[in-house]
Amino acid sequence: MSDLPVRIRPEIAALPAYKQGRQAGADAFKLSSNENPFDPLPGVVQAVQAAHGFNRYPDATAARLRARLAERFGTTDDHVHVAAGSVSILFQLAQATSGAGDEILFSWRSFEAYPSLATVAGSTAVTVPNDADGRHDLDAMADAVTDRTRMIIVCTPNNPTGPVVTQAGFDAFLARVPADVLIVLDEAYAEFVTDPDAVDGARVLAAGHPNVVVLRTFSKAYGLAGLRVGYAVGDPRVLAAARSAGIPLSVTAAAEEAALASLDAEDELRERVAELAARRDELAARLRETGWDVPEAQGNFVWLPAGDRALEVAEAFEAGGLIVRPFAGDGVRISIGEAESLGHIVRVAASVAPR
Repeated sequence: MSDLPVRIRPEIAALPAYKQGRQAGADAFKLSSNENPFDPLPGVVQAVQAAHGFNRYPDATAARLRARLAERFGTTDDHVHVAAGSVSILFQLAQATSGAGDEILFSWRSFEAYPSLATVAGSTAVTVPNDADGRHDLDAMADAVTDRTRMIIVCTPNNPTGPVVTQAGFDAFLARVPADVLIVLDEAYAEFVTDPDAVDGARVLAAGHPNVVVLRTFSKAYGLAGLRVGYAVGDPRVLAAARSAGIPLSVTAAAEEAALASLDAEDELRERVAELAARRDELAARLRETGWDVPEAQGNFVWLPAGDRALEVAEAFEAGGLIVRPFAGDGVRISIGEAESLGHIVRVAASVAPR
C-alpha cells in the first residue's frame, strides 16, 4: 500500500485482519462463531464480580489456574502455560519457532487464523489439502515436512469441517515427524468429542513426546469466549519460549477467576456438553436427509460443503434469521446453538440443498 504514512512490512500491509463470525440482531440466531449458547456456569458471574481490584495488575503467571490444570493433566504447573485464548499461544509458538526461511505446516481448510501465523512470524505457510471427507491427510502432511519445517498444526476436531484425527493416525504421523519439529495439537473442541478412536492430547503427552504441545481453551465448552482464556500443556522449555514471545499480563484476574469457577462446575459442564453434542448429531443427521453431504461432526458445529455456492447459501440462511459462517469457495459452518434453531436450520438447508 503506497499511501501508508510509515514503513510497514509489505506482507503485513497485505494481510487481511482476522474476521470473526457476524453478530446477529435480536430477531436472529447467531450461529457463526462456535460460541456456547448457555449462560455462564454456576458461580462464574459471582467470581468475576468479586474480582474488582482493577487498579492492580493480575498475576502474570495465572499460577492458581495453572496449578489446577496441571493437576488435571497429571503433571506440574511448569508444564502449563495460560494466555488470552489458545490462538494467542499459537502466535507465540509460531514466533518462538519460525522466522525467515522457515515453514509452518497445516491442513487446509482449517482454522482461518493459521495462515496469518506464518506471515506475522515472517515465515512461510505450507498447506496440505484435507481429504474428501474434510479430514487431515496425515500421510500427505508427513510427506510435506522438509528441513525448513519448524511447526506443524494438527486441528482436531478440525474447524470448520468437523472430523477428528484418530489416535492411531496421530501416533503414526508422530513417528514420521523429526523429533525437533514442534507439533501443536489444537484441541479447542476436545470436550465435544464422542468418537472413542479420537486422539487424546493428554495421552500423547503422558507417552513422553517433548515436541508436542496440546492446546485447549475455555472459550468453547466452558462458555468464556468473552473473557479470553486458553492454555497449553507441554514441555516447560517449549512453553517458556512461547511465554517469552507473548504479551505480558494478557490474562486478566477476572478471566482467571472465571476459569477457576468453571472448573468447579464440571458436573453441569458435562451435562451441557452432552446436550450440545446430541443436538449436533441430530442436526447433522437431519441435514444429510435433506441431501447435504455433512462430514463427521465432532465439534460444536456442522459443515455444509457448498463449494462455490457458499456465499449464496449463507445469504439464504441470513434471510431465514440464521447468521452462519461462510467460507467463500469452500462451504458454510453452522454452530450448534439454541435447540429451537434446529428446525429453522433444516428448513433453510433443504431449500438450498444440492440437486
